[in-house]
Amino acid sequence: ETEVEQLQRLLAGMEKDHRDLLARMESGQAELEQLRKAEGERAAQQERSSQLEKEVAGLREKIHHLDDMLKSQQRKVRQMIEQLQNSKSVIQAKDAAIQELKERVSYLEAENLEMHDRIEHLIEKQVSRDGSSARARSKSEYVSR
Repeated sequence: ETEVEQLQRLLAGMEKDHRDLLARMESGQAELEQLRKAEGERAAQQERSSQLEKEVAGLREKIHHLDDMLKSQQRKVRQMIEQLQNSKSVIQAKDAAIQELKERVSYLEAENLEMHDRIEHLIEKQVSRDGSSARARSKSEYVSR
């Protein structure tokens, strides 16, 4: 999650840079258009125009590169979020299975106790019917099992 947050901060910074570069490119293009209208007036304007064209071309490259990086980072963030969601689903499924097993164990323990109680009850019945010699035999049979 911290990596996702770092990537999101990086994405936010890259998006800000993207907007800034777009604004600079637009202002450069606007200035370039003004210079083109006044073409021929002065050699300095022609030089500035050439400089702005190079700057605009460089900014376009940077924007294209940033766009690619943004898309890549967004894909990574989406993949990480998807992995987190998948992990949460797996954990929830395992938690449900664990809970089901705990309930099953509780049920079996209760059933086991009930069986022990029944056996003890049957032994006591048999002992009371058969007398003391049968009681000793029943208890020894029960213990050996």
